[in-house]
Amino acid sequence: MLDKKSLFGDEIWSRERKTSSWRRGITEQIQNSGWQFHFFQVLLWGGDKEYTLRWMKKVSIKDFVVGEDSPLLVVSGPCVIESEDHAMECAEFLTRFFAKRSLSFVFKASYDKANRTSIDSFRGPGIEQGLKILEKIKTTFDVPVLTDVHSSEEAYEAAKICDIIQIPAFLARQTDIVVAAGRSGAVVNVKKGQFMAPWDMKNVINKLVSTGNEKILLTDRGTSFGYQNLVSDMRAIPIMQGLGYPVLFDATHSVQLPGGLGGQSGGQREFIPVLARAALASGCNGIFAESHPNPAQAKSDSASVLSFEALPKLVDQWERIYETMQLLCAKL
Repeated sequence: MLDKKSLFGDEIWSRERKTSSWRRGITEQIQNSGWQFHFFQVLLWGGDKEYTLRWMKKVSIKDFVVGEDSPLLVVSGPCVIESEDHAMECAEFLTRFFAKRSLSFVFKASYDKANRTSIDSFRGPGIEQGLKILEKIKTTFDVPVLTDVHSSEEAYEAAKICDIIQIPAFLARQTDIVVAAGRSGAVVNVKKGQFMAPWDMKNVINKLVSTGNEKILLTDRGTSFGYQNLVSDMRAIPIMQGLGYPVLFDATHSVQLPGGLGGQSGGQREFIPVLARAALASGCNGIFAESHPNPAQAKSDSASVLSFEALPKLVDQWERIYETMQLLCAKL
């Protein structure tokens, strides 16, 4: 029988070349072990097969699961709650749109954008009104909701309503917020800081796990590359998955040019499709993509948010690539 301690320690990744019989034998032992999370990934190096053992805990959200062999997760919605009517209209469109798809959907919107570039930037309705709006969306459309939090106190309040509370990239290392999010009992999505290496997320995970909460999602949203620029290193996806939890790719924030327009962030929306495709081909478990009926009028991230009009074509691509990757990994 496999030794649990050694497999969940520093030897999660194995670089030793394995055979198909080894793969079958290990898979059988995994199935017999009864452990809750197990994931087997096949990677290709130089045209040869290399079987790499990787463990991933599946995370339950409402009535679906995120992880290996689960439907693709898409998290979408406006960057910020602009008004109750606007948020409800967005939620109605998105829930109807995604109900026709063979994937999982979470509605997202922020009640407060606490890290805006300018003091004059719109921030949102605030936590009290914002959570009421999110609760209305959740009950009206029977959809799980996500919002981000910026303090320990907010984490506890948001968790009373939201299925997922999100820790922004700039706050990923703030221990008090991370621990409070874990103690809230909600699913926690942590965005990797633009300043962090993907393997540094192990310390963030340890903080969450210390609270007894293993309902963890990780999201890559690009890495700082000089001033006012981000790049996406797709190696971050399998590296963070190797830490044991599902990984999403933020296709809209990854094309931001932080502060690039002086009083607000710029963006290169034209690169969203190619980065999303690359992330799915790299094995991500979900796509995070903010959307808006009229991006030019969006009160936050207008340069990088997706239009509702663009969603059908892009989501078709995402589904096909995800399904292809599932089949490819199953056959290899």
